[in-house]
Amino acid sequence: MNRRMHACRLIMATCLSLLTSSVVRGAAPQLRFERSGSGYGVSVALDGRAVLTSPPEGLWSIATDWKDGWPTDWVHAGPAEMQQVGDWTILTGKLNTKSGTWLLRDAYRLEGDLVQCVRRFTWQGEDTAKRTTLSVRFQCPGKGAGVLLPGILYHGNPSGAKSGRVPVYEGRSGEIAFFEEHRFPMPYASIEWPDSSGRTGAALHSLPSPAPFGHRPDQWWSLGLTARDDGTELALLSGPCASNGRKSVVKATQNGFLPYDHAYLDIPAGAIIEKTFYLQVYSVDSEGSGFQHPTRTSLELFTPYSLEGMPTFPEIIRSKYGFARTRWLETETAAGFKKYPDRDFFVLGWCGQAAACGYAFQALADELNDPNALPMAQKSLDFASTTEFHDQGFCTWYNADERQWVRGGNPELLSQGQAMLNVANAIRQGRNNGLDVTRWGAFLRRACDFHAERILSDAWRPVSTNEAFFIAPLCQAYRLFGVEEYRDAAVKAGRVYASRHVNMREPYWGGTLDASCEDKEGAFAALQGFLALYELTGESKYLTWAAHAGDVALTYVVVWDIDLPAGRLRDHGFKTRGWTAVSVQNQHIDVFGVLIAPDIYRLGRHLDRDELQKTALLMVRSCGQLIDPFGSQGEQPHHTNYAQHGDFRRQLEAGDITGVRGNYVEQWTVFWITAHFLNAAAQFKEMGVPIW
Repeated sequence: MNRRMHACRLIMATCLSLLTSSVVRGAAPQLRFERSGSGYGVSVALDGRAVLTSPPEGLWSIATDWKDGWPTDWVHAGPAEMQQVGDWTILTGKLNTKSGTWLLRDAYRLEGDLVQCVRRFTWQGEDTAKRTTLSVRFQCPGKGAGVLLPGILYHGNPSGAKSGRVPVYEGRSGEIAFFEEHRFPMPYASIEWPDSSGRTGAALHSLPSPAPFGHRPDQWWSLGLTARDDGTELALLSGPCASNGRKSVVKATQNGFLPYDHAYLDIPAGAIIEKTFYLQVYSVDSEGSGFQHPTRTSLELFTPYSLEGMPTFPEIIRSKYGFARTRWLETETAAGFKKYPDRDFFVLGWCGQAAACGYAFQALADELNDPNALPMAQKSLDFASTTEFHDQGFCTWYNADERQWVRGGNPELLSQGQAMLNVANAIRQGRNNGLDVTRWGAFLRRACDFHAERILSDAWRPVSTNEAFFIAPLCQAYRLFGVEEYRDAAVKAGRVYASRHVNMREPYWGGTLDASCEDKEGAFAALQGFLALYELTGESKYLTWAAHAGDVALTYVVVWDIDLPAGRLRDHGFKTRGWTAVSVQNQHIDVFGVLIAPDIYRLGRHLDRDELQKTALLMVRSCGQLIDPFGSQGEQPHHTNYAQHGDFRRQLEAGDITGVRGNYVEQWTVFWITAHFLNAAAQFKEMGVPIW
């Protein structure tokens, strides 16, 4: 047994040594144009190897009919002429169909390590080109599930696939995956694969837009990929969507997909349609890191950082503090912040965050200018520290009406980790503010003793990334109390999660309690933990892992302002950039990103990446947009064709998605929507960010 354990440790150490490389800019791509029987072809090469190429049947492809839920009767053509105008290479030609002729033009140029193209379709037929589908198609030799579509697909979604409720993709020949552009936080599709050079990656970025002359209302271009016998095709289509072996469907509910048929165009005579896209090829340093190139490129393309017109930090903090006080409940036996407006539950961690204000109120006390702030911090954590322990940790729910801590069937390990970090931060603040932290310290030590022993056990096998939320509080507790086992447990957890996730064979997942799938919360748990280990030890490998988890978290951050139809969000002039998609199952956007933002900012400081710091500030300021005069805010803005709240359930069950996109659910006002803003503001203040 000892030899087997030693061998396992050696294998793990070898794997980890392969995971510590960082993403660097590689050689510049080469843009090539070659003439063949089908006209000029286009390829993007890297170190002399063609990585992305136009289809052999022709650069341009247009479907002229629709059958069985998908475009059909495709016609292909290639450019007949090429000319150079400044730094643009322009290809022109015609595509003839039974109904008439299309004039086509592509304009290409290199922009750093990207190839930009503007494709122009001009319909010259005398009548409307009905049931038409336009496309952009480029093929690469890479195969398999190593694809990333931000907010949607993470190397096939292997963990979420077990539920049957998420998009999946295995890379089997003939498999297709296409999704509406407005569903993408970052609008790109990417793939990485092993080859003779090591590993190579490619991405197709889109400038998202509605599809003109769409047959469906609010029809947009779709972005995705098709698995082929000889590789993978990255493509844009003028509307068709597909997933999980089904054509003409979209991920419209928490439990699955709804029909989305007849997404073709009816194009009138003389119409001109243009589509801008970007091609990217790159060398991949280590397995699972390929997506980091297009992720950073997407930030560069959209530069979403402007804060003009966004709510200010003082406005947000004051309104959220005022609303937090409406959730305060103090009885003869308990004191704390209620999770719900109409039910007397205190909930530690995740949705309730009853312990968060014990830290935040202290850090923000001077600016809050309320003599009750520190007493509320003291009382809330004094009471939270009375939680009862059981064989899987401690209770996270308290029923104030029944005066008892409640242990449910789910131990909510991630909630325990988040609550422990709240208390650790509060102790650090409380020592400086003259508060009595005796009870808090006793609770934290007991919780850390319990979970450190559990993690250090040979039997510890975390199901998902959720237990990475223990790493940061264990690091903090080691600083506070000097107990070596806390540090050892944090280090072990960090190494285990890096070995499982950085190669993306098992993408970060399981950070939410209502969706067992790939999600931003899982990536955030790892980011938070890796950062804490780097700041504790100074070892560079932790910073590399943090950068990887941070880039995964960033793929859920919306980098562009999604055009919205008439509805609640349009009423507010709502801007989507800076908000975060939830998971590959719950595909609305929410304000959880405000909790992630301070760690994104810290990561930017450590990596000397200014764009991360600007993104972090945007995430908080933008998420303050929907705060109402009471300081309240709902959880679910619908930026895409997706809803999970009961208000829309009957409509969605009938297969009708009309009116969902652009709407907003404000009734679900659990306390984290308030606490995370205050928690984040406290962290920014401690980092010296001038939020006031």
